[in-house]
Amino acid sequence: MSQKSLFIKHAVDSEALLFGKFTLKSGRESPYFFNLGKFCAGGALSALATAYAETILNDKIEFDVLFGPAYKGISLAALTIAKIAELRPELSHLSYAYNRKEVKDHGEGGSLVGADLKGRKVLIIDDVITAGTAANEAISIIEHAQGNVVGMVVAVNRQEKLPGSSLDALHKITEDKNIRALSIVDFSDIIDYMKPSLSSEQLSAMNAYKEKYC
Repeated sequence: MSQKSLFIKHAVDSEALLFGKFTLKSGRESPYFFNLGKFCAGGALSALATAYAETILNDKIEFDVLFGPAYKGISLAALTIAKIAELRPELSHLSYAYNRKEVKDHGEGGSLVGADLKGRKVLIIDDVITAGTAANEAISIIEHAQGNVVGMVVAVNRQEKLPGSSLDALHKITEDKNIRALSIVDFSDIIDYMKPSLSSEQLSAMNAYKEKYC
């Protein structure tokens, strides 16, 4: 089973990937919903970290720090950088960092935790990208800390084109910034894998959504 198929299987088994009628933050009605927070059991988290790590390693992207935007990105960055070190011990020097949403005014202070970003190649990790708002915020944080963003990796790229553009958010951002765009799976992968399991009505809704928005 391919890494993409294995990831989707774990997502379905964990109920992270659901099919039905869901209203997104944008107000758009979607025939599927992905909630990475459902990857909460140890085995599922290990599989998730492996999927991220192998996606990054297979791309051969060069980076120094894996940056996880608060809040979901924090655990994703920690799990994934540890898995990369496990799979490729020669990369054990790679580190991770994350931001706080609330600036700490005591102790070490500041809004960033973990590895120093200044002058370093930074890869952003996040869960799902639709509009790209959180991604742009993360890029601003890293650039403010004088880090050099080299790419972004997400679990699921919904592939929804931005208004007035032929590109989805992930590829629009990475094209604008001239950085790498990585995803474990995209919407097309989900449709392909789930075809045998979905009802004709569900499959029709998925294809119609793709035709309209992707």
